[in-house]
Amino acid sequence: MSGFSAANAASDVLIRSEIWSNQLKDVLEDDLQGMKYVDWMNEFPDGNTFTIPSVGEANVRDYVENEDVVYDAMDTGEFQFSITDYVSSATYITKKMRQDSFYAARLESMFVPKQRRAIDERVETDIMALGMAGASGGQTVSSTNSINGAEHRWVAEATDDSIGVIDFAKALHALKKANVPATNLVAIVDPSVEYTLNTLTNLTNVSNNPKWEGIVSDGIASGMRFVKNIYGFDVYTSNYLAGAGAAGAGAETIDSDTVANGVCNMFFSATSDVLPFVGAWRQMPEVDGEYNKDKQREEYLTTGRYGLKVYRPENLVVVLSDTSVVA
Repeated sequence: MSGFSAANAASDVLIRSEIWSNQLKDVLEDDLQGMKYVDWMNEFPDGNTFTIPSVGEANVRDYVENEDVVYDAMDTGEFQFSITDYVSSATYITKKMRQDSFYAARLESMFVPKQRRAIDERVETDIMALGMAGASGGQTVSSTNSINGAEHRWVAEATDDSIGVIDFAKALHALKKANVPATNLVAIVDPSVEYTLNTLTNLTNVSNNPKWEGIVSDGIASGMRFVKNIYGFDVYTSNYLAGAGAAGAGAETIDSDTVANGVCNMFFSATSDVLPFVGAWRQMPEVDGEYNKDKQREEYLTTGRYGLKVYRPENLVVVLSDTSVVA
């Protein structure tokens, strides 16, 4: 009986030329967080447009004794909101693929969760796009969007249009001037902002300050959430923020300050009764499946209908920072 060695077995059929794993490699997924900052309406039984009446403030006048009182009508208005998005995610597996593929069962079990994730990512993107100028009742492009004398949109004021601590202080000032409660303050920023804050000298060199203690060794964030609170803001990072400028192109000029590769970082209060965004599901993601005999395949489909809009512009501050600072 002859022996076996690497030399005489190089072209032997006993050696498999390619080994396939029993595992399927999945893509990495980041955190989705925008939905919790939307006031989702549930009293929207039919139709595709919903109207919410609004009431202004009462007036005060000086009164002169024995003179007629002046009666003022209160200002009223309305806020209209529509179901605008009808989305779908669909895929299939053929009968032949089912018969031949070792991975068919596991692959098929991933279809529905993957489709729901795809729709959730679309909704997340649409929520973050509400910080983009001109989007769904949001802010005006190339404008400070001032409310009560305080800017609600500006180009970041640190070096090279990057966000600094001064922008957090300015955002807090803007919200306070707009009578927004200084509770549950949230900032959603681009990962480049985390990089900037991690490398700021005035943060990394701080001593005897418990707010920034440990920042050099630990960094400023864990996962998608900052471990440090900045001027009352709980800070989260997101890969879904919209670009600056019209249609999110990235370039925008405000008060002669231009950002070239801008992203819309958002600051607001997440207190439940003053959430900045409103939304409604006409149809929550719903799964349909059937066997297509003509194409000999099993088809899976997930669809949903929803709408989103900026509800309280006074509770939204957008700071445009340049993402190229990391380059």
